[in-house]
Amino acid sequence: MTRHPGPRAPRRTASPVLLFLAALLALLPALSVLTAPGARAADGDPAVSLSKKEAGKGGEITVSGSGWRAEALLMLLICGQSTPERGVVGGTNSCANADGRAVTTDKKGAFSKKLPVTEPPKPCPCVVHVATVTGEQALADAVFTVAGHPTADLPEQTGPGKLAVLASTRLEGDSSLLTWFGAPPARRLVFTVGNLGSAPVKDPVFEIGTAHGVYAPQWEERQWRGTVAPGAKAQIKLPVELSAGAHGDYQVSLRYGEKVLAEQPWGVGRPWGVTLFWVLLCLVVPAAVFRIGMAVVDKVRPRPAGSHRTRTPATRRKPKQRGRTGTGAGRDATTAPGATTEATTNAATTTDATTDATTAVLPWFTPDSAPSENRPRPTTKGQA
Repeated sequence: MTRHPGPRAPRRTASPVLLFLAALLALLPALSVLTAPGARAADGDPAVSLSKKEAGKGGEITVSGSGWRAEALLMLLICGQSTPERGVVGGTNSCANADGRAVTTDKKGAFSKKLPVTEPPKPCPCVVHVATVTGEQALADAVFTVAGHPTADLPEQTGPGKLAVLASTRLEGDSSLLTWFGAPPARRLVFTVGNLGSAPVKDPVFEIGTAHGVYAPQWEERQWRGTVAPGAKAQIKLPVELSAGAHGDYQVSLRYGEKVLAEQPWGVGRPWGVTLFWVLLCLVVPAAVFRIGMAVVDKVRPRPAGSHRTRTPATRRKPKQRGRTGTGAGRDATTAPGATTEATTNAATTTDATTDATTAVLPWFTPDSAPSENRPRPTTKGQA
């Protein structure tokens, strides 16, 4: 009995819907990483994501980010007393600054960096705070819990926009002599603020920015200790300091929160002491080198034969003539003023007198026997 092959059953194919669901399930782990607790603002704003929601002291997490400026230097910090909505209350004083990390974004504005888990100086709620170090400021916060760290409620709301500058700002202070030689110029920014809100503002944190030319301002946090009650005003003085050797036209800006409250120009003179120092250095050093070179050449150059340095012969001293000492005198007669001259004169006179006496009287001649020119010469034998 032979079987005739019947029609084959059609092969089942996977439904497109099932394929889509399978692909979605495969992508869930990746989506969970991308949707980890972090601060992601609107499209185009910097974003931060964490590998873990919670970790204890001594652990390590991976911080990733995107949407940042290309090749920008960022600082990663774990901060207490902070939320993404209110930011870091108290500024970087609430962060573990000693255990922060720095990272540079790539050409697409992304980064990934491992960050050690440490306890911040303020209680939680905590965040991982990421902010630019140079250039245009940008920041983002991601919620993070430090296991075992104490937790406390956030202080009263002192949001930005509650303080306003009521009077014009000014810079106080003078430059010292050291500034003339390149020391950092320093001033105090003085301004008066008023609290326009309904809640008191306690220990507000301002930001001072200094800009030179077309460059973006460099912001530094300055905290003022005090409380501004609702409807009250207060005068605030904050220090401002530039880098060493700075000169030219600068723009000092004051910012509270996200709002710039005031701007103040600052003209810094050139440190002419540094210029004078370099001018003197360029004059003194070549002159000293020239003098040393000439001295060396004078020492090592050969001298012609027979040349020598002549020295002035020392004046011979005349022997002292001692006078006769009397019976009761114990010193020479020449010790008195003028004694040497008188003794010399007397000796010369005595010598002349002795010479005359010797010439006038000779012991072997008598006046009669002395030869005379008038006497006739004796004749010899044989002459008439």
